[in-house]
Amino acid sequence: MSMFSTGLSGLNAAQNALNTTSNNISNVYTPGYNRELTQLGEGSAGTSGVQVDNIERQFNRYVANQLNSAKTQSSALEKYSEQVTQIDNLLADRDAGLAPLMQNFFSSLEDLASAPSDPASRQGVLGNAQTLSAQFRSFDGYLQDMQSNINSEIEDEVTQINNTTEQVAGLNREIALARARTGEAPNSLLNQRDKLVSDLNERMDIRLNIQDGKTYNISLPNGQPLVTGTDSFTLEPMKSELDPQRTVVGYRDGGGNLVELEEDVITGGALGGLMSFRQETLDKTQNQIGQLGVSLSTAFNEQHKQGVDLNGEQGEDFFNVRQPQTYSYASNSADDLLTSAEFDTTNIDDLRATDYTVTFDGGDPTVTRNDNGQVVDFDEDAWTDENKLNFGGVSLEFSSVPADGDKFEVQPVRRAGAGMEANIADLDKIAAGSFIIDSSGDMQVSNIQLSGGNAFSQADQIEVDLENDAAGTTGTMTFSNLSASTTVLVNGEERQLDGGVIQASGQTSGNPADIEADDKITVDGISFVVDSMPAAGNTQSLTLEQGVASSGDNRNALALQDLQSQDVVGGSASVSGAYGGMVSDVGNRTNITQVNLDARQGLTDQLEAVQQSESGVNLDEEAANLIRYQQYYQANAKVIDSATTIMDTILGLRG
Repeated sequence: MSMFSTGLSGLNAAQNALNTTSNNISNVYTPGYNRELTQLGEGSAGTSGVQVDNIERQFNRYVANQLNSAKTQSSALEKYSEQVTQIDNLLADRDAGLAPLMQNFFSSLEDLASAPSDPASRQGVLGNAQTLSAQFRSFDGYLQDMQSNINSEIEDEVTQINNTTEQVAGLNREIALARARTGEAPNSLLNQRDKLVSDLNERMDIRLNIQDGKTYNISLPNGQPLVTGTDSFTLEPMKSELDPQRTVVGYRDGGGNLVELEEDVITGGALGGLMSFRQETLDKTQNQIGQLGVSLSTAFNEQHKQGVDLNGEQGEDFFNVRQPQTYSYASNSADDLLTSAEFDTTNIDDLRATDYTVTFDGGDPTVTRNDNGQVVDFDEDAWTDENKLNFGGVSLEFSSVPADGDKFEVQPVRRAGAGMEANIADLDKIAAGSFIIDSSGDMQVSNIQLSGGNAFSQADQIEVDLENDAAGTTGTMTFSNLSASTTVLVNGEERQLDGGVIQASGQTSGNPADIEADDKITVDGISFVVDSMPAAGNTQSLTLEQGVASSGDNRNALALQDLQSQDVVGGSASVSGAYGGMVSDVGNRTNITQVNLDARQGLTDQLEAVQQSESGVNLDEEAANLIRYQQYYQANAKVIDSATTIMDTILGLRG
């Protein structure tokens, strides 16, 4: 091979190297760009000189996969942290939080107890009640706005994911065509495709499968494809079948069918972070706020009805509260099966901060907690006798037995805070005094209180005798001045009277009930608990009568104030304790998320540094290469110049 050919091959190699270096420098700030190197090799057999073997893209698949996985988790934690911090700031606000308002409300009850007839103290109670209930509504509105915003963000993320998967499928097609034409794919197309995959990982967790080392196939973690060769499959935002207020992700398969995906299928990335936050924190916080509002309202209402107002009338409900929300499954056998849903005030301690799913099989209901998947017990007698489903402090009534497969979503307290408001506007209707029940006699009883409605509807006083049997373990209870039509409950079960004697369950006469210690008796609007039994063969008596209320009576105000320290939330926590636990839970979750984010972000930064060290453009290195390849070009040009001089000399010799 002549010097001319050798020099020309060198010039061509230098030109390619200079072009590659220039391209690297131009794209130093281009996202997703991978620097290129010109790979040189000796000329083919029997020739001299140099040839350009390849313009090699510096891309490490192993590092890229690690970085994409780290980005997926970092993006999810970042989105989670962004959302949970908002709730943390809301709950922990010392001025606008619920804690100071609840404290002010109970402090105003203390002032009422000190001066029960004073209009100023009564106005203080009513004003603080209105402020407290308004803050419950405000909290619910804020959290519901977050739910709406998350719905919108999910829709946006799904749109971006679909655009990205469609572009990946398009690049698969273009890359395949380029390979068919030239045998190699342009590095720019490969960079674009890898950048799209990286972007997709920041939006959700995906699975990447490279077919034949060339074509990218992408799927969800459960295996459903998003990109298969040159075809893409779309995700669609849709309303949840059980909760129309909730936007979830649906999958549109090749047959055009839209199938709702389980929320735990979407993990990682911004979309997964949003859905995890909603499921783990936002739903829970909304339910906890609602449970707190319902428990406080119900306990306060029940105690308020034990009192008497300045008009001498029994107290009424002090707070209104929103009843449970229910949703019927779209494919249920009928639309009007579930006719009502309300709180079961007698079992309000069973109320929990969770949603439930009720399914039917063979006419039998199954109640499942949505937060932990546990099956919940229900009152089977109420269901069998009345088509009433009582569980978890909630009572549902059905028009008929639902068919197999019918399903219902029950949200007892999710939006309860939205309906909490003071029910009383007249200061005189605050029942600070006790609806006085005087008792006398030697029967040992406790917890004498109104059971609902007006007491003493049949007589001004009720006389009760309790005669123990010879064994001294059970007794017979007799009412001497009540009609046989009077309803009597023993531990909540309705019983009949025969000659004033309480009959055994299911009996109407001649079978006296066995009354034992700790039994709760309810009669004529009054209830009391039998503390202990008379001695064997003995009889004890009790007389109950209504006393006269006075404007200075503060006994019910004191009882209302005492609710602050009683375990009225779930039967295990006071209102302040429950709220404190909620604030602590959200605060801990916020801190844990931030710690995890910092750790994961540190790993992501390290992997990015590794990736950039291999694939990133270093301007100093490229500047040095530019000088080196310029010299290389000049040297090869000198070879050609020398060859020309030699040729001229040879030609000159002939002359």
